[in-house]
Amino acid sequence: MSGVLAKFAIASAVMWTAPVAIVYGFYYQMIPGVSQLSSSTQTLASGFLAVISINLVIGFYICMAMKETPHQEPQPDPTFLANAKASIDQPTPSQVNDDSHGKGKVE
Repeated sequence: MSGVLAKFAIASAVMWTAPVAIVYGFYYQMIPGVSQLSSSTQTLASGFLAVISINLVIGFYICMAMKETPHQEPQPDPTFLANAKASIDQPTPSQVNDDSHGKGKVE
């Protein structure tokens, strides 16, 4: 269970820092060639790249979760199973009272 939490914490940290780093890099023109772009183009490019970076992190996290092997086969709750079997075995009101449909009427 601690491995799952560690992966989640790392993915969350990267999901926060990657977009901020991208926007910071565009704002302070740390990325080569950004100074040649107009201000609106820099804003759009940094926004799109920030969103793409978040989607990549989410996709990577989903792939890691899908590759993880379960430690044991999931088992249903025994109380729930007992209640479900009891509710199936109970007769419904229409089975108990068949005379309600007029079969027992004499005219």
